[in-house]
Amino acid sequence: MTSKITSTLPTEVIPASEDKKSRGFNVFIFSLSTNFLFLLALYNAVISVFIPNQVQQITDASGGSKVAALALIFTLMSVFTFFDQPLAGALSDRTRSRFGRRTPWLVGGTFIGGMALAMVAHQTTILGLTLFWVIAAVALNAAQGPMSAMMPDRVEPKRRGIASGFIGAAQTGGGTLGIIFGGWIANRDLAMGFYIFAIGIFVVSLVSCIINREESSKDLPYNPLSFKQLVTQLWINPRKYPDFGWTFAARFVMFLGYQMIVNYQLYILRDYIHLSNADSNVIIGTMASIQLAALLISAVVCGYLSDKFQVRKPFVIVSSLVIALAYMFPLLMPTETSMLIMAGVLGLGYGCYMSIDMALMTQVLPNKGANAGKDMGVFSIANKCPQMIVTPLGALILSLTSSYSMVFTFAIIMVIASACLIMPIRSVK
Repeated sequence: MTSKITSTLPTEVIPASEDKKSRGFNVFIFSLSTNFLFLLALYNAVISVFIPNQVQQITDASGGSKVAALALIFTLMSVFTFFDQPLAGALSDRTRSRFGRRTPWLVGGTFIGGMALAMVAHQTTILGLTLFWVIAAVALNAAQGPMSAMMPDRVEPKRRGIASGFIGAAQTGGGTLGIIFGGWIANRDLAMGFYIFAIGIFVVSLVSCIINREESSKDLPYNPLSFKQLVTQLWINPRKYPDFGWTFAARFVMFLGYQMIVNYQLYILRDYIHLSNADSNVIIGTMASIQLAALLISAVVCGYLSDKFQVRKPFVIVSSLVIALAYMFPLLMPTETSMLIMAGVLGLGYGCYMSIDMALMTQVLPNKGANAGKDMGVFSIANKCPQMIVTPLGALILSLTSSYSMVFTFAIIMVIASACLIMPIRSVK
């Protein structure tokens, strides 16, 4: 495999019809969805359950603030992965190998990421934990960028609603299953949880690539491109491509609100709802089960309806408002019951949002998706930047107010703002 830094021409985009003839639309979506499911299960289990538990074990033994330590880890992770996906996506656009453009990145990234993740399980210091998790996160993000480009590569626009629905359901369902599994195994063998995901992500990615084999990209045309030009191309002018800009801004604000709750979910159960450590690990799994059932139905049904009526914006706007409604329950009633209600309502909103927003993103790409790997990677910054900001911001809010009520209030404001930012988009209904 060789990776040459080259310019990407529209002719390099693999037509959806070729993929359907060789493997079939259903097989492609199933294999890609499975890969997304496992990757998101890994992210949510590690970020929402494993690392918070491991951080608390370390700080309880050595002293220090668990909130500050968690903020440090996630902030550094976000800094090092900030441009990871768009750069990997851009390089995958230009990769020339007999295995295709995306496969080498997906297999290589998950192998390195899995090895680093296995090392996280052995760490007894915040420094060691941070080091190996950052390495794992960088490698896994390098795989996710090219993986995200596979859908616009191969699925025609009119079928992207249902495709996005299944992928969105896999992402949100995988994230929820990750929390369920993480909460269950954290009370039994935390290190084993790390090992299962470390090995599993590589195996699942390898099998997915074998089932959904790419055509060789060795003979695709290319022109030399300097590193400076490559970095420059990461900037997409919102004045020239306003719909891309509005979609990016809406996703940024949405994840600023959503990640605020996700990152502190375990500590919310312990310090806001006042559950024990063991009970909170169980309840977080119960919440995830409720959310999973709701989001699977929501994602698939909304994806189907979005394709049927060929509209995206109304689904994204309404789903954002539903997410805001979900956060109102624990804000007004800080009990275990309210958290369970939140999980169900959040599942309905987030399942719809993730399924349709991905379809929306693919339809506002510049130049009709000619550089889908790079451009979908740029969209990942709308996820990464909030991750970098939200944990220290949450720590600041808690230090100033000593209350998770303000954390929920902030999240509600952000997701409502996200709905407003979708409205100016013109090229997509």
